[in-house]
Amino acid sequence: MAASVRIDTMKADDLGAVAAIEGATRMDEAQLKEELGRPWSRLWVAREDAEVVVAFLVSWHVADELHVLNVATREDRRQRGIGRALMDVVVAYARDQRVKHVLLEVRRSNGPAIALYRGVGFFAMGVRARYYPDDEDAVEMVLMLDPETGAIVAHDDEVRLDA
Repeated sequence: MAASVRIDTMKADDLGAVAAIEGATRMDEAQLKEELGRPWSRLWVAREDAEVVVAFLVSWHVADELHVLNVATREDRRQRGIGRALMDVVVAYARDQRVKHVLLEVRRSNGPAIALYRGVGFFAMGVRARYYPDDEDAVEMVLMLDPETGAIVAHDDEVRLDA
């Protein structure tokens, strides 16, 4: 379970393992290396057994927003709370940095990911029609934080996802 997972900042030595987690990341080792060099990028990995990378998260921190670009868990480690552990680290970082909004896009068909994000406190703000290369829609999701207290600001969906 997630209790045996440690979350760390991604390092150059992790790039091969991260790139291998899933082909759907659309990020190869060279692109991940570029992300490591960007001052606004924030990257984390989840490790099992102290060293084995089993999941990762890539985000950009710009002004008072944090945009989650990619979250992926190794297929054989899904549904174990690892994605939630990564998201909890992101929320803690956002609170510490006085971020007002955490943003992300997720495939409309990705029910498990949408449920994960809702469980953290995200709401659906919009839909980007035909956003992905295969023409699937993206659901825009937002987590709002009170800039003074860091508390999650509850908010109802602004769009319907069942349409």
